Amino acid sequence: MLLSKMVGERSKENPSDITIKSHATMMRGGYMKQVANGIYSLLPPAKRIATKIERIIREEMDKIEGQEVLFPVVMPRELWEESGRFDSIGGEMVRFTDRNDKGMVLGMTHEEAAVHMARNTVSSYQQMPFMIYQIQTKFRDEKRARGGLIRVREFTMKDGYSFHISQEDLDKYYDRCFAAYERIFSRIGMKNFISVKADSGMMGGSVSHEFMLLTEIGEDTIAICDDCGYRANMEVADCILNTFDYGTDCASEEVFTGDAKEISQVCEMLSIASENTIKAVSFAIKDDTEKSCLVFLRGDLEVNEAKVKKIVQGEILPSDLSSSELVAGNIGPIGLSLKNTVMLFDESLQGAVNMVCGANKADFHIKGVNIARDLDVKKFVNVSKAIDNAICPICKTSHITLKNGIEIGNIFQLGTKYSSAMKMTVLDQNGKAVTPIMGCYGIGVGRAMASVAEENVDDRGIVWPMSIAPWQVSLCPLKVNQESVKLASDTLYSDLQNAGVEVLYDDRNASPGFKFADAELIGAPIRLVISPRSLETNEVEVAFRNGAEKEMVAIENILSYVQEKIATAMAELNK
Repeated sequence: MLLSKMVGERSKENPSDITIKSHATMMRGGYMKQVANGIYSLLPPAKRIATKIERIIREEMDKIEGQEVLFPVVMPRELWEESGRFDSIGGEMVRFTDRNDKGMVLGMTHEEAAVHMARNTVSSYQQMPFMIYQIQTKFRDEKRARGGLIRVREFTMKDGYSFHISQEDLDKYYDRCFAAYERIFSRIGMKNFISVKADSGMMGGSVSHEFMLLTEIGEDTIAICDDCGYRANMEVADCILNTFDYGTDCASEEVFTGDAKEISQVCEMLSIASENTIKAVSFAIKDDTEKSCLVFLRGDLEVNEAKVKKIVQGEILPSDLSSSELVAGNIGPIGLSLKNTVMLFDESLQGAVNMVCGANKADFHIKGVNIARDLDVKKFVNVSKAIDNAICPICKTSHITLKNGIEIGNIFQLGTKYSSAMKMTVLDQNGKAVTPIMGCYGIGVGRAMASVAEENVDDRGIVWPMSIAPWQVSLCPLKVNQESVKLASDTLYSDLQNAGVEVLYDDRNASPGFKFADAELIGAPIRLVISPRSLETNEVEVAFRNGAEKEMVAIENILSYVQEKIATAMAELNK
């Protein structure tokens, strides 16, 4: 590729309105252009990277007997009504009516399409197990797009769906796909990624894992125990607290607290720790105007909404208390009687004494609350978010740490959620109709690219791994207007191309600093420099984007040298 002809421009300055470094660098480096909020066009460097990521994904999916298919982007609403998701998914799914007045949806995920394909093509256990996958554009109307390609509205994704006769068979295949994902992320050059136990969310199913790239810019929080290897997304992480000294048990009494509504204000007024308070959080249950949920937990903790959703089996929203009998800032569990309200007590309150809670009337709280004495709690549940230094549920040490991460892939054991709802059956060994058990496996291509960029960005650009670099070699001749330099550079460019080396040839008559700045932004792992000085000794200067020491290599040896460096780098990524 001749750089003088490449579509796109590079800039010295980062966009002022972008805070995430990888996003700013990809915009500055001419990788992508924003078309609308969360919607981007990929320019040649990014498209080449995406194509390489897709090739690695295909190779690993094919290794585990995946069969590539292509589902439609647009689907009739009837398919989603069959699964029950047409009404359960909110505004993130685009719905519209076509010219024939037929309800349609834009695909944001393709479980329904996969079952539709399978139930019309597979009828016997002898055709199972099988996995079908696609790499395709999807649209999800995210409320808050961020980070360039990290969280977008339109995206390219690999999603796969496996079908099995037995749970044992699914378990075996799930493990194979898990290993394939680890190979994919290693091959595309990610280093600091882990797998975590996750919440299935709208996908359904009982077992799921997310693959996370650990990074400070990640918006997911992960609970990790370095002692035993326990790892879980915050949505499902257990919150097991260390013993806390609540003080001396005493009789309960009402106290005037006036305008003190927040936990911090109450603690300051009464000179107590937040651990000695009971927090109340009220939720409305979506699509059920008759029912609400009230959660009580220790005041230093936060409610884990994903856990609450599982218990109430529905979506939840913050309650509007303006027309409620509850007094915002003074809600407490003592003497509270509410109709059609699910009341949940977090495990953090079990055995607590000397607590302070709202008195259910303006300006007052109750202190000296003893949970066992003053409340008749039938069951405590785990609905709080994990915290640093909590107790690990596996090894029981207080070594839980919270880290941020970007979700780079996910796998789910869906069970029969979709196949049963959509009435898919096959005949088993005894000729009996059975419902297949499903698995689901997803990777976002653009997010993978952005995540690698985030892990490898520096002040000069992006240090792309050899496996997905837009070009393996950047050829930067200096004083290309001199005949000897141009002839040597043209010859080397031709030799590299003929040998199958991907090379970006900077054929512009520009200064060394200008050329090198563009080369580092684009991030080819190897840079070859031919100059009048290097030609005096019949050599090529070799520089490496990762900062390794430069070398001078004889022109007659440069092709084999470059091929060896590429092969070594690829072997390291693939091993």
